[in-house]
Amino acid sequence: MSFPFRFGAEAYTWFMNNNGQTHANRMGHMIDITAQAGFAGIEPIHNWMGDLPDAESLGQKLNEQGVELAAIALALDWNGAEETEQERYEADKCIALLKQFPGALLCTVQKPTGRHDIEVRRKNLVNIVNRVSRRAVDQGVPCTFHPNSPHSSITRTEEDYRVIIESLDASVTGWTPDVGHLINGGMDPLTKMKEYASLINLVHYKDWNGEPEFALLGKGKVDFVGITQWLIEQQYSGWIICEDEGPEAMNDPDGVTLHDGRWVYETLLPSVNK
Repeated sequence: MSFPFRFGAEAYTWFMNNNGQTHANRMGHMIDITAQAGFAGIEPIHNWMGDLPDAESLGQKLNEQGVELAAIALALDWNGAEETEQERYEADKCIALLKQFPGALLCTVQKPTGRHDIEVRRKNLVNIVNRVSRRAVDQGVPCTFHPNSPHSSITRTEEDYRVIIESLDASVTGWTPDVGHLINGGMDPLTKMKEYASLINLVHYKDWNGEPEFALLGKGKVDFVGITQWLIEQQYSGWIICEDEGPEAMNDPDGVTLHDGRWVYETLLPSVNK
């Protein structure tokens, strides 16, 4: 049967080893593996585009493999009351690239740097994300915000979500529920997705087993069948990006991405809507 959404791969799977240095300048290779895995799209990390840093070379490689640019993750510190000059430069550079790929999303992510001064910093983060999104949307680029769950993140807990998600400017910023980060932050992913369903415009699939955190897709405790069934019922038609942070991804990101593709198409999808 056909499904309203499409699946893609997240370049972070390759980034885990040596903070990205091991697989630097291999964006083209990642697109090759994404295609081999059967995924329709890919979400690179903006400051890690490596050998495909511009629209022409990136577009040529994507077309060669029949893979779409689903989104680009823009991960910055955003710790001040305003964007720094460098942060604004990076954001505007990412927006300019995305303008060449209509429909691809700007996915904003804050790098975790501690939970100090949390009330002020959460407010500052939302204000910055909303301003970045406004600049992007004014140029035709759709936007989404992606919370994460390291212990040093200010987007980790249910209270963080209440403050930040409910303060997003919904006219310019959607929400990317990462089901692995949700459960790692102590929440039930599907419950939280239902709570903020109207904001969802991108979804990340990552598994979790609490030992201490993430697991290979299909080997953890996330209810992917229930979540996928709900997305079908909601007629969600956006991207679902598989971002594997299980320990296996550290040494074999290619193999993990190929596993994820097999798991999606041979195990997950045949299990839903029966």
